[in-house]
Amino acid sequence: MTYLMPPRVPRSVELPPRQALHAGSTQVLVVGGGPAGIGAALGAANAGAQVVLVERYGFLGGNATAALVMPLMSFHNEVKQAVAGDAARLLPPDHGEGEPVVGGVLWVLLEQLVRAKAAIRPSLETGYTVPFDAELFKLVLYELLETHEVRTLLHATASGFLPLPDRARAVFETKSGPVVIDADVVVDCTGDGDIAAAAGAAYDIGRPEDGWTQPMTLMFRMVRFDHDEFAAYAHANPDQWKGVHGLWDLVRAATDAGELDLPREDILFFATPNTGEIAVNSTRVTEVLGTSVWDLTRAEFTAHRQMAQIARFLRERVPGFKDSYVAQSGVQVGVRETRRILGEYQLTGEDVLAARTFDDAIARGAYPVDIHNPSGRGTTLKRVPRGQSYDIPLRCLLPLDLERVLVAGRCISGDHIAHSSYRVMPISMATGQAAGVCAALASARRTSPRDVPVAAIQDELRSQGASLR
Repeated sequence: MTYLMPPRVPRSVELPPRQALHAGSTQVLVVGGGPAGIGAALGAANAGAQVVLVERYGFLGGNATAALVMPLMSFHNEVKQAVAGDAARLLPPDHGEGEPVVGGVLWVLLEQLVRAKAAIRPSLETGYTVPFDAELFKLVLYELLETHEVRTLLHATASGFLPLPDRARAVFETKSGPVVIDADVVVDCTGDGDIAAAAGAAYDIGRPEDGWTQPMTLMFRMVRFDHDEFAAYAHANPDQWKGVHGLWDLVRAATDAGELDLPREDILFFATPNTGEIAVNSTRVTEVLGTSVWDLTRAEFTAHRQMAQIARFLRERVPGFKDSYVAQSGVQVGVRETRRILGEYQLTGEDVLAARTFDDAIARGAYPVDIHNPSGRGTTLKRVPRGQSYDIPLRCLLPLDLERVLVAGRCISGDHIAHSSYRVMPISMATGQAAGVCAALASARRTSPRDVPVAAIQDELRSQGASLR
């Protein structure tokens, strides 16, 4: 082993008291600059609030840019699922196009990305996904936050939460030492529910039978890819390529020859807006927890070694990749699932698959239940009824027994099955926008987020173009 292992007998040590720099106050503090955080910041700003957004990296975008999770998956409700997995190509029904079930700030972002030539509009040709350029994605997000007058702090990792008599205080670790920011309401968009957990919120992790979460994946970009040569191979071997995944026989042969050692049976990749480039979603690290620094370290070593195997396999065995090479991998391994903060309602897999509606709906989703096996090969895929969508209630954003904190994105309240659908980035943006609106209205009314009338939140969301029933 070349990485540090957890101590066999854990022990705690006392650290000396310390002082922190008070960086100021705001009405709404958004922690995390991924899709949920961008949705929350823009939603709160559009509702008239003063907003500060804090991000741990030196850029925005979360998994879209840090983990290279490309593209944005389909957010349409009349699509036919052709194949399984994250890389599933979502094709529309024969009789017409799918209806988008996510609106609001997602479309503000999409329009800006398209104008910057950083993304391709969702369509039949893209399978209703949105291929994007991760570097241009970062620039577009900077412009959006500046346009909406959202103050931003980068290179600051959330580490603590302190309740105040009438406000909340979040603690961040920075190169300038500890920094604290006070806010009327904090919106936790960390993905892992770090702020809510630090504030004492209860949470679940993983599937109920053993606690294992969906596996981690290190995505990477390969360039000098010959699309025409690969397309000719796929056309000549229709049983080996469906949508954006396949190569089953080639993977099996390489595995038998000792060239590949992966806990999966196929290769998945997506086109990007750039000629000669492909995004590869094929590494898989199982039985690791994204809240464990030890597991994250092991996952990085494992995933990078898998990446090297896959790149070599593609060059040596797959038409179109002979001259290709890895141009970039994610800043960190992509984490699908960690904490799910327990809220006033826990969305269930049954809610998703039954396309259930709620009176306090603040967002909608239609992405399939998509569970990568936490312990090995295989993916479970179950589709939302054709032409329908499910609601996400406001109660999923309100942590139990916790004031002045909202959650958004993949850490909202739901079970392991429901999480596998609402975790995708377009739905995360929608729950983020709703949390931002709720936080802004709570600040304006000088009340707790749970005391804001649902109708007021829904009215504001609709005025911002959000898609509600």
